[in-house]
Amino acid sequence: MESRLINALQDPSLYPHGVEEIRMLETHISWIILTGSHAYKLKKPLDLGFLDFRHLESRRFYCEEELRLNRRLAETIYEAVIPITGTEDAPVLNGEGEPIEYALRMRQFDPEQALDKLSDRGELTVAHLDALADRVAAFHQSVPALDPDNPMGDPARLRQAMLDNFTTIRETTDSSADRRQADVLQAWTESTFEQLEPRIQQRLEDGHVRECHGDLHLGNIAWFEDRITVFDCIEFNETFRWIDTANDLAFLLMDLESRGHRPWAYRVLNRYLEYSGDFGALPLLGIYKAYRAMIRAKVALLSPADTPEQQTQQLEKYRSYAGLAERYCEFPGPWLAVTTGFSASGKSHVSGQLAEHFGMIRIRSDVERKRLFNLGPTQSSESGRDSGIYTREATEQTYEQLEKLTREALMAGFPVIVDSAALRRDERESLHDIAEALGLPGLTVSCEAPEAVLRERIRERARQRDEVSEATEAVLDHQLETADPISESESTHTVHIRTDQSQSLDLLIQAIEKHGV
Repeated sequence: MESRLINALQDPSLYPHGVEEIRMLETHISWIILTGSHAYKLKKPLDLGFLDFRHLESRRFYCEEELRLNRRLAETIYEAVIPITGTEDAPVLNGEGEPIEYALRMRQFDPEQALDKLSDRGELTVAHLDALADRVAAFHQSVPALDPDNPMGDPARLRQAMLDNFTTIRETTDSSADRRQADVLQAWTESTFEQLEPRIQQRLEDGHVRECHGDLHLGNIAWFEDRITVFDCIEFNETFRWIDTANDLAFLLMDLESRGHRPWAYRVLNRYLEYSGDFGALPLLGIYKAYRAMIRAKVALLSPADTPEQQTQQLEKYRSYAGLAERYCEFPGPWLAVTTGFSASGKSHVSGQLAEHFGMIRIRSDVERKRLFNLGPTQSSESGRDSGIYTREATEQTYEQLEKLTREALMAGFPVIVDSAALRRDERESLHDIAEALGLPGLTVSCEAPEAVLRERIRERARQRDEVSEATEAVLDHQLETADPISESESTHTVHIRTDQSQSLDLLIQAIEKHGV
């Protein structure tokens, strides 16, 4: 029956719109009829254990779920669930009578605009990534949280899902070396999960387990009509999408890193943290990224390979993902960098570049100050100097928050860069005291530029939208009068950068590396 219906649906005259060309795509669970302007997706009547589409009513239900869930992030693509009536040899779309099948109607888009394809062609940009991070952060904040008493949130179920990957791998691979590696990865997973289980449980109780996307990788994200569109959410198994938002994010970060975009993974992570404030996710990212890498490794191992060349390719893909998971088991030594400098001295640009290069968590004073007052990163506080969010008390609260977040990120195993003016010596020292107490190295990065350059940058920044900093020339005047210079004792762990000179960033990176951090 299925083949007769699918063949019949490839008749252009059936469709109520113009048809450029009929093409049929097939996945292991769906057929997709492409017409040029629209795509029609039908679910296969099968049972794979983790999904059951055998009955017409279940296929209708999951079509409607797919529509509901995907309209959250791809509302312009997912249009409607339509009944197919008539017979399998003479079907009618959206017709009267008893349905024989259901289809999900979607707008068709250029598959070459999917982010994985853009990445393959070297056309992925920071504009795509920033928009993606913003979209995911907003999405995670908007979706409902799971009732902590719901068994889907039980950490034991998550632990078992992680361990099942290794069981499948050992049953599938013929390589003793691959099995030994799987044993090591499983042991790390078990011990790490045991350490993190209280935090996993606490995040469930705090509302971080939500109705997420579940399959958040570049192949399911497109640049469509000048905006990020995330599609193909998991609809067929709710336990795959009711997950910790950190788990959802980790898949995206792992996918970027697997494609050689580690700096951009940190760019996305830091942008996400700016908009979400979810620094509590950091200790979990390592195990979640390893989990996602091992899912991809398992899928590669189980994928059909008809020729020796395909078998070799699949094995290479498996080992690439398993190797990535292995690297997530090894945390490089964390360290701390603290920027200092006048307004418009380039601190945010420098800290962003260093965060990407070294794989650091960036904590921005401007963003955290606004968060304390329930403002978004680019929202204006409309505060003057020494008023509103810029009183001395507000500044003290801001630095207390910077210290708290710095300690948490360092203890989670991440290098940290604090993007702040830190023009007072006590502000710099209080941050460095955290690293010293943890036995970790620290550096001050002094960002410098001539006063005329600073003033021109401030004037230029005032003309821009979506700017985080609110500093004015009056603020700069005050800073120039009151800033504490770098002391002699501080100079031993301070590196300088002239942000108005080319090649300065490369020289700064070399200077930091010479410090051995």
